[in-house]
Parts: sequence; C-alpha cells; structure tokens
Amino acid sequence: MIPAAFDYVAPTTVEDALAALAQYGDEAKIIAGGQSLLPVLRMRLNAPEWIIDLGRIESLRGVRDDGDAIVIGAMTPHVVVGSDPLVAEHASLVAKAVEHLADAQVRHRGTFGGALAHADPAGDLGAPALALGAEFVIAGSGGTRTVAADDFFVDLFETAIGEDEILTEVRIPKRTGWGATYEKFVRVAHQWPIVAVAATVRVEGQAGDRVFAEARIGLTNMGSTPLRARAVEDALVGQPVTDDAVRTAAALAADGTNPPSDLNGDADYRRHLATVLTRRAVLDAAGA
Repeated sequence: MIPAAFDYVAPTTVEDALAALAQYGDEAKIIAGGQSLLPVLRMRLNAPEWIIDLGRIESLRGVRDDGDAIVIGAMTPHVVVGSDPLVAEHASLVAKAVEHLADAQVRHRGTFGGALAHADPAGDLGAPALALGAEFVIAGSGGTRTVAADDFFVDLFETAIGEDEILTEVRIPKRTGWGATYEKFVRVAHQWPIVAVAATVRVEGQAGDRVFAEARIGLTNMGSTPLRARAVEDALVGQPVTDDAVRTAAALAADGTNPPSDLNGDADYRRHLATVLTRRAVLDAAGA
C-alpha cells in the first residue's frame, strides 16, 4: 500500500528537531532508519501529518571512546556499529548481536538508536543493551537526561522517551576481555527470533580450573520487554566453567518470564528454548 499523504521536514541539528517536534506535537512522527516506521505507514496503521527525519543530523552518528564507556550515536547504522573496532573490543556482545540482525539491507539502512527506541521485545538489540547495562541519553526542551537500561524499556513498543524527546546516544560500559555470544533461534533466516539469548561473561583462572567471576544475560522475546536472566547470573558466579554447572544454572533462565504464544511456538516451548539457548550461549561465551 501507499502511505497517506504527509509533510516532511529534515532538520540538521537536535535543537531544530526538538523544535519541530514541539511545533507539530501529536501530528508528527520521527523517522530514523525507517525500517520499523515505513511498513507501519504503508499499511496505514498510523497516518501522521508530519514526518521529522533525523537522517541529516550528523552529530547523532558515530562511535566514540568516553573513558569507561563507549558511546554510540542514535543514528549510527547497524553495519557501522557491527564493524567498529571499539565495539568489538569493549562491547563484543553488541557486535555479535548485530551479526544476527535481519539482513544486509536492513543493517545498512536501520539505525542503532532507532531499533532500541522502537522497543520491539523480539528485536535483537534490546537484550544485549540490557545485559551490558547501557545508558540512554535523551534530549528534550529542558535539556538532556540519562536513563538506565533497566528503566528504559517500559512495555511493548514503549520506552522512557517522552513524546517531546529524542534519543541521541547510547552509552555502554566497557566490558573489555569478556566473552560474549548472541544465540538466536529462528525457523527461517533473517526472521525475528522466536527466542534469543545475549550472554557475556568474565572468567577467572587457568585452563582446567576456571570459574565464572561475573555473568550478565539478556533474553529476547520472553516478555513484553527485554529481560535479564538474573537467577542464571547469580547461579553462575563462583561456579566452574563446566557443562554440568552451566546446565544447572541455565535451567533457571525462564524464571520470572512471560513469553508470548503465537504461530511460532507457545509459551512453554519458548521457556524450554530459553534454557537450551542460555546453556549454549554461556558455554560459548566462556570458550568452553
């Protein structure tokens, strides 16, 4: 289908974008890479009178080092994030997740911040951002504020970004030297995950005597928002890096989750998948 008619503005600064958002209010929608919004417009599930395009705001692009964190601009394309050496070194879980995100065309057009702001619980970036303890920098007319990942994802397609605000960047604490894996289960290639697990771990000790010092695990499509598998994280710390120890901890992966039931699988099937994928992801992240 063809979208309903709309007017279009492409500001070149965050300030101008906020001004346009304030001017047009509920009649406007922000577009980043367009990979989520354009299908909605084509199906006429939403018909805004104005589209505010952030694509010309260069300050929202790029990856930079900021001491104990790396900072990813909200308008940075997935393909740039996935190939950036800072991301690979300090937040390898993000790089691993981007490898599994949709197809090459979407990775070139879609943006890191746009995908996170869309807040689809089946999206591939929410669980890694949550697991890594990311912080979201949000700009509004009153200035900027920073929201922790635990508070950013509110509900299905809902975040802490206000109606008059724009996500400008994502800060990710460095986890240099941690092992990481994004384990994704799909029926066909490039599909939204039925379930996925984002695992990053820090291991101490020598070969044959290694233990988990820290573990952070995020779950994709196991509720209305990305979730942390905190019971698994707690169960892993101090345990040896063995299949038996990981299997025991991974059995807790579905605790506290509320997965959906649909044509791809019911809730119980997803709970089972979560335990299987968590075990695989943790062992791979630990190099076991």
